[in-house]
Amino acid sequence: MTDRPLKVLIAKPGLDGHDRGAKVLARGLRDEGFEVVYTGLRQTPEMIVTAALQEDVDVVGMSILSGAHMTLVPRVCEQLRARGMGDVLVTLGGIIPDDDIEPLRAAGVAGVFGPGTTIREVADFMRARATPREA
Repeated sequence: MTDRPLKVLIAKPGLDGHDRGAKVLARGLRDEGFEVVYTGLRQTPEMIVTAALQEDVDVVGMSILSGAHMTLVPRVCEQLRARGMGDVLVTLGGIIPDDDIEPLRAAGVAGVFGPGTTIREVADFMRARATPREA
């Protein structure tokens, strides 16, 4: 077990250009004691997984408002497993239809957070579910 704070990668996959929520979440998680890396806009699944590997993160959190979640998110989950990072907690926030939540969970998403979710709720979920990677 390690004493370092949980390390979270916040990513904006696809062509979605709305990043205010991701930035607010990143800052809020920092305030909650997490180490946070924000990748910026328009990330491909490959870019997200490469950043997760390079940064040795415990959690990958993605924010999607574009509707491309059923294409992009499973690819991120698949590539994390293929790169030996299947133990990384994957979370998703944004506008996600209820019918898509179960298929996303089956693909590897541990938590889906919609509008109105508080920073504390996300932080508590991550603390309860993430497994710290060895330093």
